[in-house]
Amino acid sequence: MASSSWVWFLVVLAVHVVAGATPLSSSNRCYRAIYSFGDSLADTGNSNYDTNHTLSSSQTLALHVPYGETFFHHPTGRWSDGRLIVDFIAEKMGVPLLKPYLGIKSGNIKDWKPTEGVNFAVAGATALDSSFYLEKGISNVVTNYSLRVQLHWFTEELLPSICHSPSECKEVLGSSLFLVGEIGGNDFNHPLFLRKNIEELRTYVPNVINEISLAIRKLIDLGAQTLLVPGNFPLGCNYIYLSMFKTEDSEAYDQIGCLKWLNKFAEYYNKQLYGEINRLQVLHPNVNIIYADYYHAALQIYQSPTHFGFKESLLSACCPPAGLPNKFKGPVDCGKPGVTAVCDDPSQFISWDGVHLTEAAYKLIAKGLLNGPYTNPSIGSSCDSEI
Repeated sequence: MASSSWVWFLVVLAVHVVAGATPLSSSNRCYRAIYSFGDSLADTGNSNYDTNHTLSSSQTLALHVPYGETFFHHPTGRWSDGRLIVDFIAEKMGVPLLKPYLGIKSGNIKDWKPTEGVNFAVAGATALDSSFYLEKGISNVVTNYSLRVQLHWFTEELLPSICHSPSECKEVLGSSLFLVGEIGGNDFNHPLFLRKNIEELRTYVPNVINEISLAIRKLIDLGAQTLLVPGNFPLGCNYIYLSMFKTEDSEAYDQIGCLKWLNKFAEYYNKQLYGEINRLQVLHPNVNIIYADYYHAALQIYQSPTHFGFKESLLSACCPPAGLPNKFKGPVDCGKPGVTAVCDDPSQFISWDGVHLTEAAYKLIAKGLLNGPYTNPSIGSSCDSEI
């Protein structure tokens, strides 16, 4: 029998489909370009071009081996052994893999064309500006490449090179796909790394969702017609949190070994985000605002790992943080000198470095988004390329 959270998701999907007038169908075409905003789950190399040097050493680990070893065979700044969800979406849509904006801005990437789309996501980015966390005494938000900053890069710095009038911008942006996230996860990860109380984190949720909503509305005003907005992953199944919050209390875990309280928080956040997306959809019936259910797309893998070709243990990662599970002191250490991948075949692992997933896991999640049932309407059913 389906879990109550899954039943809820099916119900709200139905509400989303029938809300308002008939939105433009996104399943009858591919897109001329993709524009992506987010954090390390979508960063395709922006941390490599951090000319302001605001990223900490832990936020640049993906610039070192063994990151990138599977597909690219060298580090690209992606936080995995290979491709990310955004890469598989680009492949499915038939557009080039997204180049990082900071590389284009700095002049280090010279072969970018305005028709290709751009990636603004930066590792460690939060939805809210860092000042929000500094005021609350949360000191490990060390960069301010927030969603608002990324949106500024797009609207104020890049957009004039893509289109030259409001009507032209609406035409260009209307035929593009916007990935608004995943963003917001770090707004909770940073406090969790400091072991902040989960009740305090719940008070941040309205602020985070409001910031995402503001970005969606701004993009729609500019002419965006199709926006994909992901929710959060099942945090309680994450290797690093299972290690950080390990307990002898068996009641703290669900039937597959994930931490109940963290998954309940992720479900709460996702429900609030989906409610806001549904509200915006009603206000903009001729726009597709698509919720991407990262939670259940990933949960299916955690529930049946061997079915998908993975090892069973949740407490395993191909290139884990040094010292876990007993000596956890901070974010991941994979990528530091002397820390190498300990597995021969990353495709057998769900977790790559304790926080981020392997290319094999991201590919399955992307399939669930592109082929169903984890988005509605579909974002690419008419695209010819397979993943």
